[in-house]
Amino acid sequence: MGWYPVVIDMAARPVLVIGGGAVAERKVEGLLAAGAEVTVLAPELTARLLAWAEEGHLRAVRRAYRAGDLEGYRVAFAATDDGVVNAAVAREARERAVWLNAADDPGHSDFILPSVLRRGDVVVAVTTGGASPALARAVREELEEHLTDDHAVLASIVTEVRRRVRRRPNPPDGAAWRRAIDGRLRRLVAEGRRAEATSLLLERLGAGA
Repeated sequence: MGWYPVVIDMAARPVLVIGGGAVAERKVEGLLAAGAEVTVLAPELTARLLAWAEEGHLRAVRRAYRAGDLEGYRVAFAATDDGVVNAAVAREARERAVWLNAADDPGHSDFILPSVLRRGDVVVAVTTGGASPALARAVREELEEHLTDDHAVLASIVTEVRRRVRRRPNPPDGAAWRRAIDGRLRRLVAEGRRAEATSLLLERLGAGA
């Protein structure tokens, strides 16, 4: 199948998650972190999902799925352990043009979720197109050794500097950025010398004091 990797802004987007178990919990955790407006539909919810509902982080509807529940949504997740229910949700999603992710069921999914590694604003996603989530996790775990917390600090510095230089009449192009973010800059970050790293980056991009 032709999976096309994208990163979507989910802030304030209404999302329905059907299912209240551990799989649903993992999906909800990611959605809440992205700022989505989450509704969970299931007769029973995990303790963590219940806590999030009680704290006002999500809306909980304590009953089983029935036809028509996808009305008003554009994105939904089917995370039940009942294949019949997931298939019914998929049929309704297709009828209503709702984008659906069905857990461990690429055949009923319009999009699939990669295995994700985050270091601040740096995000690496690994997918096998739904063929083997276990392999995607294994590759992600290998990458964890190479993507450290220093990358989060570096991303923060780059974001700060980018805001400053983009206001200039002739902001640096991509080639200038690639030359500027070199081993010396990374070493300063690794040594905890953030201020020096920021000054060096500004200087290299022609925006030094």
